[in-house]
Amino acid sequence: MDRAAAQLPPDPVVPAGCDAPGRAVAEGAAGKPRIERLRQRADFLRAASARRQGTAGFLLQARQRPDGGADGACGPDAAPAGAMRVGFTCSKKIGNAVARNRAKRRLRALAAEIMPLGGRPGWDYVLVGRPDATVSRDFADLCRDLAHALRKIHP
Repeated sequence: MDRAAAQLPPDPVVPAGCDAPGRAVAEGAAGKPRIERLRQRADFLRAASARRQGTAGFLLQARQRPDGGADGACGPDAAPAGAMRVGFTCSKKIGNAVARNRAKRRLRALAAEIMPLGGRPGWDYVLVGRPDATVSRDFADLCRDLAHALRKIHP
C-alpha cells in the first residue's frame, strides 16, 4: 500500500439504521440500548417536571419522550429513535468543584452499569446528586438504589 494512501482519512460511512451521516444508532454493543447524554437545559427541565423517585444516594427523574425519541432530528446532538438519554447534575450543596465532579463521575459510572439493564429506550433520565450521600455512599448501595428506583418508575 502506498504511504500517502495510508494517511488519508477513511470515507464517512453511514451506520446501519441511520438515515443521515452523523446520526448514532439506537443500539450499542451486544444489543444493549444505547445511552445518550442529556445536554440541553430544556431537556433537564422537562425531566424535572415528570416522574421522580428519591433514594438515599440520589434523586432519579424520568420522563418518556412523547415521540419515543423519533423526532426526525439529525446531527451529532440528535438522539436516535428509541435511545435512552441520561443527564447528571450536582448543585453546590454537594461541595466544592472537586466534590461535585467526583459525585458526577460516580453517577456516570452507576448509569453505565445499571441503565442498560433497567432503563427503557425512548426515556430521558436525570440523576441528581445528594449532599454527602452521593460521594460517601458505598457504590454497591448506589447500584441497588438505582435498580430499585427504576423498578418504581417502571412498574
